[in-house]
Amino acid sequence: MEIKINSLENIHEAAKQFIAAMEENTVFAFYGKMGAGKTTFIKAVCEELGVTDVINSPTFAIVNEYRSDETGELIYHFDFYRIKKLDEVYDMGYEDYFYSGALCFIEWPELIEEVLPGDAVKVIIEELEDGTRSIRMEDMN
Repeated sequence: MEIKINSLENIHEAAKQFIAAMEENTVFAFYGKMGAGKTTFIKAVCEELGVTDVINSPTFAIVNEYRSDETGELIYHFDFYRIKKLDEVYDMGYEDYFYSGALCFIEWPELIEEVLPGDAVKVIIEELEDGTRSIRMEDMN
């Protein structure tokens, strides 16, 4: 599946399309270059899921926890950009998050691929030459 974002004005419509395509999946690994829009898109998805807290990149905290005000659903937002070695991921107890049944949105998953659940969904965000964004969902395998 591919979703196009022509401008920030239609990012929430793209987020709604993404949510409709999530099905029963809970772990989403977001791939994209620095500045591709991973955090911005995850923020829009969280807002569409009913999160009213401030949503920002967990670059230093590694994980931020949000809760939907509408459904009470728990959402974890990870940023593994600063991970130096996989031991750090083991030490934080990644299994408690990834296998909790809560939604997990992961930035920089390429740094922790070997511990991602087999049913994680690969989400590729690319900035196209005309400045639009393309979002594709694929199986990790």
